[in-house]
Order: sequence, then structure tokens, then C-alpha cells
Amino acid sequence: MAARGKDQKKKATGRPKAKIDLEQIKALAQIQCTDYEIALVCGVSERTIERRKKSDEKFLLAYETGRAEGRTSLRKWQFEEAKNRNITMLIWLGKQYLGQTDKQDLLSDGQPFRFTIAINGEHDKDA
Repeated sequence: MAARGKDQKKKATGRPKAKIDLEQIKALAQIQCTDYEIALVCGVSERTIERRKKSDEKFLLAYETGRAEGRTSLRKWQFEEAKNRNITMLIWLGKQYLGQTDKQDLLSDGQPFRFTIAINGEHDKDA
């Protein structure tokens, strides 16, 4: 077997690298498409999308920028709704960002309400 010279290049083996439009990746990521959905639209496998995110910095940047822009836009619209006194949105944002919860206390005559749950038709006679 003859040794390769400096001018000889190693021949590529395997399938050629799929061409994927980074603007399309960014647009799909912006509307929070899953990797599976992005793969279907781009005509590649989901595994290809996963590999590109790990090995191609430009691909990853387009993907992450799209995701971040989409979340930012959604958050902006939610806060605009809250500013317009959308009560449902105010409650939801309060739960998400302020730790607010819906809590109901069961009281009977100002005392905690006592109840028994019967399991398989059995219950304590502790009334």
C-alpha cells in the first residue's frame, strides 16, 4: 500500500452532512418547537438535531437564541395582559414569580374540620 502524499486528502466517508438553514432553526426554536418537530420540518432525524446542538456552535447559538427570544416575547405579552388588568394573568404571574398560592382552610365553627376517609369500606369508630 502506497503512502499518501501531502497533497492527497482523506476521502470523506458516509453520508454528506445535511444542510440546515440556521434562520429556520431560530424561527422554529422561537415558537418553542420540540427537537422532533424541528427535525420533521427540516427533513432530518431528531438525532441529527441533537448532534448539531452538541457539535456546531453556530447551530446551537441559533437554537438557543430562538428559544430565548420566544420566551422573552411570551413573557412580555403576559405582563402586558397583566398591566391591562387581566385578573387571570395577574393571578398566574403572582403564583409564578411571587410564590403566591391558592390555599383553603377547612374550618368548622372556627376549628379545624375533622373528617375520616373510609378505605375499602372500613373506618374507625372514633367519632
